[in-house]
Amino acid sequence: GGGAVKTRKPDNTAFKQQRLPAWQPILTAGTVLPAFFIIGLIFIPIGIGIFVTSNNIREYEIDYTGIEPSSPCNKCLNVSWDSTPPCTCTINFTLEHSFESNVFMYYGLSNFYQNHRRYVKSRDDSQLNGDNSSLLNPSKECEPYRTNEDKPIAPCGAIANSMFNDTLELYHVENDTRTAITLIKKGIAWWTDKNVKFRNPTGDGNNLTALFQGTTKPVNWPKPVYMLDSEPDNNGFINEDFIVWMRTAALPTFRKLYRLIERKSNLQPTLQAGKYSLDITYNYPVHSFDGRKRMILSTISWMGGKNPFLGIAYITVGSICFFLGVVLLIIHHKYGNRNTSADIPN
Repeated sequence: GGGAVKTRKPDNTAFKQQRLPAWQPILTAGTVLPAFFIIGLIFIPIGIGIFVTSNNIREYEIDYTGIEPSSPCNKCLNVSWDSTPPCTCTINFTLEHSFESNVFMYYGLSNFYQNHRRYVKSRDDSQLNGDNSSLLNPSKECEPYRTNEDKPIAPCGAIANSMFNDTLELYHVENDTRTAITLIKKGIAWWTDKNVKFRNPTGDGNNLTALFQGTTKPVNWPKPVYMLDSEPDNNGFINEDFIVWMRTAALPTFRKLYRLIERKSNLQPTLQAGKYSLDITYNYPVHSFDGRKRMILSTISWMGGKNPFLGIAYITVGSICFFLGVVLLIIHHKYGNRNTSADIPN
């Protein structure tokens, strides 16, 4: 006997026969116009609030690349990674307004593509997490910064090799007397990075020099990873400057947190208005790829750093909706009653 007759007819179910209950809004003037006005009335005040909050954030930025011949850092423009002695320069500037709350000090780089696919992959997370076998046998992803002179590089890879290593020091100048501003170097990295993702190798004792024995420093580094800091809880792979650098940026112009300036008392601003000087130990070459370097001082609010885009976007969308609501209301008022008597035939 013949088999069952094949059919292309879908099963007799509510889903396949499209009998599921459905709801479709009927867009009438009575529903569309209030929606436009409500969106406008909600978005515009939110946008104004966000925009005002962003504008209340104090921010000061200095480009210290030294491209201009008149710049104090122009003499350092063509430094190499291992210039000895290091090139230093001082930039004087004036803060017109005082910075009231805690101040965040960033370094910024431009035209630096940390988002390049091979660059992003050029690291060994097992090594950075303190795995002893990965320490001496890094991942192949780190090539060509995996080994140097037949010794494994710690930390390996292109990201670590290109770590930012300028030193920035801030001074308040009053009556030709320079007073150093206390810059805090801890608390700049994510808690999960510092305590979970990055760990030093384990072994007998806490002597990092012994734990990193058998490895060599990245090619462009002036000193090995176990000499990044004198404090044990900020040295080796758990150095916070190193951790901040290893979190790659998504765009070619970016800033990374460098130091914190804490407010000492509620009676005085953190940074009062006046003259300041920035001492730079210029180690990091950017001129070869037309990059720029800058130092940024900024306060923050509940929504983070200064960024007017979100406020402008809310105001723009709210204004467009309100404007469309007005236009459609005029059109409805002028032409809406013409076809009310003409019924649509079944």
